[in-house]
Amino acid sequence: MTGRVEGKVALVTGAARGQGRAHALRLAEEGADIIAVDIAGPIPGLQYPHATVDDLAETVRLVEKTGRSIESAAVDIRDAPALGAAIDRGVDRFGHLDIVVGNAGVCYIAPWDQVTSEIWEETISTNLTGTWNTIRLAAPHLIANGGGSIILTSSVAGLKGLPFLLPYVASKHALTGMTEALAHELAQHKIRVNSLHPGGVETAMGDASAQAHFGPAIEGNPSVGGMLITSTQDSLTQPADQANAVLFLASDEASFVTAQHLAVDAGASTY
Repeated sequence: MTGRVEGKVALVTGAARGQGRAHALRLAEEGADIIAVDIAGPIPGLQYPHATVDDLAETVRLVEKTGRSIESAAVDIRDAPALGAAIDRGVDRFGHLDIVVGNAGVCYIAPWDQVTSEIWEETISTNLTGTWNTIRLAAPHLIANGGGSIILTSSVAGLKGLPFLLPYVASKHALTGMTEALAHELAQHKIRVNSLHPGGVETAMGDASAQAHFGPAIEGNPSVGGMLITSTQDSLTQPADQANAVLFLASDEASFVTAQHLAVDAGASTY
C-alpha cells in the first residue's frame, strides 16, 4: 500500500533526528509534504548529545530524496512566537495543514531527590508547555482545513510510573490526559487526537551515555529496578517502528481512532 497520506501536509516537531526524523521520512514516503521544526542546539544539562542544525539539514535531505517538499526551521517549541511563525510559513508554502506530530521532548534520569528545579522546569516546559504551544498554534490550521490528525508522543512513562524519571513521567502522563481532553473538544472540527507511547527506542536519548545514569540510581534503590524491564528480549525498538504507528494514526485507515493511547513498547507498559 502506498500513498497513505498522499497530498497531505504534516508538521513534525523534534524532527532533526531520531523518532522525529523517522516520522517525517515515513510520512513523506507515503506522500506528505513536511513542516519540520527542531531546537537543533544545546539544551542545559542534557545527558545525551543534542540535535544540531546539521541533523536538521540531513532530515531535509532525506525527505527531499523521497520526492516530497519540506519547510524546516530551527525553533524551540517553548518560543511560541517563533514556533507560530515557522508553522505559518509552512502553511503559506503548502496551502494547508492536515497532520500534527508533537514529538519534541527531553528526558533526564535522576532519583527524585536529585531532581533540581532546573531539571524540572526544563522537562515540563519542553515536554508539556512546548507541546501545548504546538497544538494551540497548529490546530487553527487544521480547523480551517476541515479536520485532521494530531499525534502526541507520550511514552511508556505516560502509562506507568517509572522510577528515576519523575519530571518525565509527570510530563508524559499530562500528555496522555491532554490527548483525551483535546480529542473530545476537537471532535466537532473533525480532528482526531491520539497519543503514541514508545518504550525504549534506539536513538540519542536512549544511548549508552544516557542509560548509564540508571545504574547508580538502581544501586541506591534496587527494589524498583525491575520496573524498567520489558517482557520481550529485544527491549529497544527502532525509530521506524514508532514511525509506522504514527503513519497509521495519521492516515485515513484510522478515521475512527481518537482519544486512544497506542503503546509501541515491547510490552513494557503492562509488565
